[in-house]
Amino acid sequence: MRKKGNILLVSVLTTLTIALSGCSGDKAGGSSGIVVGIPQDLEDSLDPHKAVAAGTKEVLFNVFEGLVKPDQEGNLVPAVAKEYHISEDGKTYIFSLREGITFHNGNPVTVEDVIYSIEKCADTENGGPLVSAYSILEGVKAVDEHTVEIYLKEPDTEFLAYMTTAIVPKGQEDIDTNPIGTGPFTYVSRSPQENIIMERYDGYWGEKAKIEKVTFKIVANPDTVVLELESGAMDLYPRITAPQAEELSDQFYIEEGTSNLVQALYLNHDRAPFDNKMVRQAMCYAVDKKELLELTAKGKGTIIGSSMFPTFQKYFIEELGDYYPTDIEKAKALLKEAGYEDGFSFTITVPSNYRYHVETAQVLIEQLKRIGITGEIQLIEWDSWLSDVYAGGNFDATVIGVDASSLTARALLERFTTEGDGNFIHYSNEEYDALFKEARACTDDEQQVEIYKKMEKILTEDAANIYIQDTAQLVAVHQNLGGYAFYPLYVQDMSLIYEKDGEE
Repeated sequence: MRKKGNILLVSVLTTLTIALSGCSGDKAGGSSGIVVGIPQDLEDSLDPHKAVAAGTKEVLFNVFEGLVKPDQEGNLVPAVAKEYHISEDGKTYIFSLREGITFHNGNPVTVEDVIYSIEKCADTENGGPLVSAYSILEGVKAVDEHTVEIYLKEPDTEFLAYMTTAIVPKGQEDIDTNPIGTGPFTYVSRSPQENIIMERYDGYWGEKAKIEKVTFKIVANPDTVVLELESGAMDLYPRITAPQAEELSDQFYIEEGTSNLVQALYLNHDRAPFDNKMVRQAMCYAVDKKELLELTAKGKGTIIGSSMFPTFQKYFIEELGDYYPTDIEKAKALLKEAGYEDGFSFTITVPSNYRYHVETAQVLIEQLKRIGITGEIQLIEWDSWLSDVYAGGNFDATVIGVDASSLTARALLERFTTEGDGNFIHYSNEEYDALFKEARACTDDEQQVEIYKKMEKILTEDAANIYIQDTAQLVAVHQNLGGYAFYPLYVQDMSLIYEKDGEE
């Protein structure tokens, strides 16, 4: 076994090794602001109520705010609203708006804007991914020019988390291309496949951003990341891999946190043999997660076993990460019982701009060979992944990281209900669906947590996907910059970044 492991190690490391070189640069901040590298363009929509891609939402976090917003500890704190009150029966939410708060176009935020934003999300015909969360909405009305009341059909312990929904100007028709919010940065321009530019909004109601301008630069080729950092073309890159981090000079330092993503080999249950539970379980037993983390991330990352990551502490079940210990003989036996004794072939479709997902797929292919399963990787552009895989269902399997749109367990688990928004793997389980309905109707927080945990265990036992890890997030930051902060959601808060005034 040790000999085979060493062969795999050499094989995969050879595949992953790259050589990059470049001249060192000393740019950071200055009159031109900072340049932040991101691996994908904002392909879906600049309308915050319609955006589904995590990469889009992490950028728009700087432009938009809801009545409340998350802080770095995961607390929901006042934003557009200065304060809020929830009735004893949990069915009425009263929000008092900040006085003097304005949109980026200079117009004041009104109760009409708030009502419009909430009703827009609840629109069953034209709404986006939040329609299901807003299905409990009974109505919204203005109490006076600074107060809004929201009425629910029934109590919902998670509803406040959806009040992070962006408040936008009433009736704005070009929000897809001209996003206007209340956040610390105002949108300036977008050059497709090149960059997104933002500038500090000096009329911001809270603490002003330290940096005047931020350019999010699209770096679709992950092999150029180190070169662009060292040459001065970028000042910060939020998702550098562990091998890349070791290549950087002392011009940069590394901030380490978690990505708050559920990385997995996601399987299309509408395609054989992934409609067979024993096949999926066999694949789980064939995968060695610890080896995978060592090969792709120098051991960094947190092993997981279901659709939940550690930051959501009260929901996370650590022991599920060990539910399928590596057992090649058991995996082969399950394949034989399922009618695939000689194995099978399949394709893993991976967005080429996410290097750590590509590297993970490479390791998985080598590990699955041990039980006779042959995999090949199909690399596609990010926009093609969104349209063909996520929306179109045209795939066998894919390696990706799934995020939570809000600070709720529901945001991660609802997608696997039979009719759930974002159920791109076409998973269906009647018991799971029934538990979700029970969780939605539950008003006792402890009971609801236990129901969600039961749902997580079903996903694990059913081998809904080959769960791997919450990837470590390594952020390369120029030595002249400070203030980078991690959140329990997949966001990039540029308002905290500052120049160190020439400090080395």
